[in-house]
Amino acid sequence: MGDQRVARAGEGTRGGSAVSGRIARWVTEIFAPQVLVIGLPPVVGLVSDGRTGFWWGLVASLLCGGIPALVIALGVRAGKLDSRHIVDRSRRTVPLLVAVAAVFVALLLLAGLGAPRLLVATVGAMLAGLAVTVPVTLKWKISFHAAVSAGTVLVLARVLPAAPTLAAGALIVALVCWARVRLAHHTVAQVAAGALAGAGSSWAILALSGV
Repeated sequence: MGDQRVARAGEGTRGGSAVSGRIARWVTEIFAPQVLVIGLPPVVGLVSDGRTGFWWGLVASLLCGGIPALVIALGVRAGKLDSRHIVDRSRRTVPLLVAVAAVFVALLLLAGLGAPRLLVATVGAMLAGLAVTVPVTLKWKISFHAAVSAGTVLVLARVLPAAPTLAAGALIVALVCWARVRLAHHTVAQVAAGALAGAGSSWAILALSGV
């Protein structure tokens, strides 16, 4: 009887571990950097500047998120990348340089053509986040999931009620960090550093922009 109880307890532990693993994978997919970078600009544009802002947001999404996503998808299809999350840090350099170039072009285009200020600041925050995290990831596997999710929360707090947005956002960022550690794709230090880098760079750009 004792052995049976131990066996049942082990099965329960394994079952719970499997469930938490599935949840972690879903969280990783839903809050992937590509998803947030593509989805954020139209939301910011629509809430802050209506229909005009929404269309500007789509332009930003195409450049900042669409082009890097396409490059990554082609890399996965060719077998050069392990997944759209690029778990292997050594394979991140080219996709990240493409992302930096795409965001930089988007920033120049939006600023030069008179896009809404908050949307320009949002793209600026993306570029600042990359400026911090890309050099780090060449030496140490900082979490882009954590960085982008934290930066997204700071930007959304400018167009949505700040207190509830920050409270709910903090929980989501914590969930994203847990998922990355649970899947053994990052350490606690790597997700913490990512969250701090994303939040700090976004806060700095938004503050300097005065929006």
